[in-house]
Amino acid sequence: SRICSSYVELGSADSEQTSKFFQQLFGWEFTAMNENGVGWFQTPTIKIGLHGNDPLWGIVPYFRVDNIEKAAAMVRQLGGQADEEIAEEQGFGRFCNCSYATGIRFGLHQLPE
Repeated sequence: SRICSSYVELGSADSEQTSKFFQQLFGWEFTAMNENGVGWFQTPTIKIGLHGNDPLWGIVPYFRVDNIEKAAAMVRQLGGQADEEIAEEQGFGRFCNCSYATGIRFGLHQLPE
């Protein structure tokens, strides 16, 4: 099946400051999930999650897969790391954080059925 970008996660040391920056820069609408600045931007083509107090701040792409268990097993088989537990958020789907030895961080995302 075709693999495509599903969403992007922004980890920031200061989510409130980061939220204001991207709202002003691109005009993205921000939806807060809690008072700590966690939430997401709705861009014209994709959602971008935002969380703060992240010691490993940066941009992490998540790739849409049809079978998250199979994709996570393949990551491990190829020498990468994938969370053993698959997280799930109602209405959003299932996701798994991954990395590769070169320091690349990425994730897998399976849409809800």
